[in-house]
Amino acid sequence: MTTDTGTTTGLLFDALKADALTSTEQLRELYPQPNENAVRKEIDHLTDETRALIGCASLVLVGSADAEGRADVTPRGGPPGFVAVLDGRTLAIPDATGNKRLDTLQNVVETGRVGLLFVVPGRTTTLRVNGSAFVTARPELLGQLTAVGKSPVSAIVVRIEQAYPHCPKSLMRGNAWQPEKWVPADAQPSSAQVTLAQLNLPGLTVEQIEEIERESLRTRYE
Repeated sequence: MTTDTGTTTGLLFDALKADALTSTEQLRELYPQPNENAVRKEIDHLTDETRALIGCASLVLVGSADAEGRADVTPRGGPPGFVAVLDGRTLAIPDATGNKRLDTLQNVVETGRVGLLFVVPGRTTTLRVNGSAFVTARPELLGQLTAVGKSPVSAIVVRIEQAYPHCPKSLMRGNAWQPEKWVPADAQPSSAQVTLAQLNLPGLTVEQIEEIERESLRTRYE
C-alpha cells in the first residue's frame, strides 16, 4: 500500500510480518541440509586461488551495520586488485572519493564488523569474505594503496574470519554478463531522474543533475 507520493505506509510490511518465521529451527524445516562441500569450503584464510580472485576483482560490495543494527551495502570499485592482500588473513580496502556521507566507514568504526562480496566483471565466480575490521589513516599503509593513482584518506582493514567462494547461480540467473538479455536503456529511469525524485526540490531539473553527475565523474579520482 502506498500513498499518493509513492512512499510506503508500512501497513503491508506489518501485515506480512504477522506470520514471519521467528526461529532458525523454523527456517531450517523449510530447506534440506546443505551438502558437505558447501560447508567445508568455508575457511578462515585465503588460498592461492582466492588471492588470485581478489587480484582480478575490480568491484567489491561492502556490507556493514551501525551500532543500532541498521544495515548498509555499498559498492567499492577500482582497477583489478585495488583491494590489497596484506597477508593470508588480512585485507585493506582503500577509500575513494565519494559522497562524503561515510556510511560504511562510520559503521565499521562503530561495530568493527564487515562483510564483502568480490566480483570480477564478466565472470560468475564470486568470493564472500566476513570478518572483523577497523578504519585506519596510518600513512605507511595508505602509501601502499595507490591503485587509483594516489593514497586514500583512509582504508578499511579486514581480518578474515570466513572466506567462501560463492557458486555462480545468482549471476547466471540474473544474466548479469549477457548483454543480449539486459533490459533496454530506456526501460529504466536514468540516474538523474532517480535523484531528482529523491531530492524533490522545487526548481531543480534533470539537466542540472546530469551536469552535476558529469562533473562528479570527471573528478572521480580527486
